[in-house]
Amino acid sequence: MQKYTNTAESQYIAPKGLEPISIMIVCTTVAALQQHLQQQQITRSKTGFVPTMGALHQGHLALIEQSLSLELFTICSIFVNPTQFNNPDDFAKYPITIANDIRLLESVGCHLLFLPSVQEMYPQGTQATRHYELGFLETVFEGSHRPGHFQGVCQVVHRLLNIVPCGKMLLGQKDYQQCMVLTQLVKTIPIATEIIIAPTVREADGLAMSSRNMRLNPEQRQQATAIYKAMQFIKSKLQPGDTTTLASNAAQQLLDAGFTSIDYVSLAHAHTLEPITDWDGSTPLVVLVAAFLGEVRLIDNYVI
Repeated sequence: MQKYTNTAESQYIAPKGLEPISIMIVCTTVAALQQHLQQQQITRSKTGFVPTMGALHQGHLALIEQSLSLELFTICSIFVNPTQFNNPDDFAKYPITIANDIRLLESVGCHLLFLPSVQEMYPQGTQATRHYELGFLETVFEGSHRPGHFQGVCQVVHRLLNIVPCGKMLLGQKDYQQCMVLTQLVKTIPIATEIIIAPTVREADGLAMSSRNMRLNPEQRQQATAIYKAMQFIKSKLQPGDTTTLASNAAQQLLDAGFTSIDYVSLAHAHTLEPITDWDGSTPLVVLVAAFLGEVRLIDNYVI
């Protein structure tokens, strides 16, 4: 059995059979993480940070590899944040795969994993102590369909950035609106962190890699490819003028493919997320999709 020992009092024991490809420190407390960084004299400017909720896949690993390619001391966090789930059942069913996550992180050479408990992240409780001014971004798409979601995201990321002194934070474009929200967050809090947004990593059939894909049964996994096909349909048929019929047709394709309900299939300004119902032929666009397969809600986007 391989022991992963932190620099302070906390430690993590990996399951048998997980032989590390590289040595990775695992810290379960803030004190352990910060003590290690201080002892190794690791500065903010030389640190890359990839925040995750675990159930890692190649999209996450691509962010780790990008940070490493920049010659940064690379830290990944795994924390399923309760404050960003407006549906308690969704929180309860979120996949937890810590043993496999550790194996994957070691396989690409991640330097340090921060694996805190809820008590460690929220020692005074999960009640929000600050409201983040997100403006228009909080009123559309994910903001309107998941009330309070982005406040919870900002709450935990703000805490993480106070814990992890990073010069660069790497995010995946699959969470397009969240990337915009966090870009706004770092502009409003006094933390010198640059955000790097990496392209969405997809399966060979086009499905965006997502931790939620683990909850799909084999039939649903095949049906899920309809999201990418619907976005490609919009791209191929897009012309200046009205876009509502095109979006409606794409939504119907999802229902015909077996999706149980649609939150939105929309076109928006790629830089502001202002919905676009009449395209001038030159405004940069992003196609945004959120839809349910049974109980599993999938989101995706495609920049045109």
